[in-house]
Amino acid sequence: MGVINVTPDSFSDGGVHLDPDLAAAASRRMVEEGAAIVDVGGESTRPGSEGVSAEEELRRVLPVLERLAGEVPLSIDTSKAAVARAALDAGAILVNDVTALRGDPELAGLVADSGAYLCLMHMHGEPRTMQAEPRYDDVGAEVASFLEERLAFAVAQGIPEERICLDPGIGFGKTVAHNLELVRRLDVVLELGRPVLVGFSRKSSLRRLTGSDDLLGASIAAAVAAFEHGATILRVHDVKPHVDALIVAAAVS
Repeated sequence: MGVINVTPDSFSDGGVHLDPDLAAAASRRMVEEGAAIVDVGGESTRPGSEGVSAEEELRRVLPVLERLAGEVPLSIDTSKAAVARAALDAGAILVNDVTALRGDPELAGLVADSGAYLCLMHMHGEPRTMQAEPRYDDVGAEVASFLEERLAFAVAQGIPEERICLDPGIGFGKTVAHNLELVRRLDVVLELGRPVLVGFSRKSSLRRLTGSDDLLGASIAAAVAAFEHGATILRVHDVKPHVDALIVAAAVS
């Protein structure tokens, strides 16, 4: 899954893809490089970020989605039903919701009625506060329990289980140790029986581990580790080097 942030303030690529033509070109390039889907988002969820209105989010993402409709497999990274509805109408096939259907009471019904795919993510708190001393007694068990509950909720709302994937939420209310533990213990999430998405690309935990601002190598290492622990979808900013690394990892596994 390639990442296209149509935002001025995302932690890694904020401002890079604000021009819809540049964002669309980058999306096409990601698919050419091997991405199976491109995740377009118009609201930053970096630690400390403030939310934006649905109108502003739509203003950012719709021009990109409209340029790519029917050309690129698209995911919309949003927790707002209004944004998801417009994105699905514009051709998106997956709703990637960092709130796991807790942010907008209308989103579950929309996804159910549309037949779209859905990704449910674990987040401790909300973006503005999630990194304020996050604590867990057992991060693997607690994240898995949360995702199990949200999966059951989604199914109860009429979303077919086979159209849902799960994301443990690397960096969303977790310390470096929590993030590493979640990758090591990805099996507790896999036991829920759904594909697991991991997004470790360019996260600040990698900078804290390596002491470097060049996070490509660290991002690839994290993705390969997640793949080897059973992740099905890797959400990344740099598609080609990740694809190459995963081809080799799969060949020798």
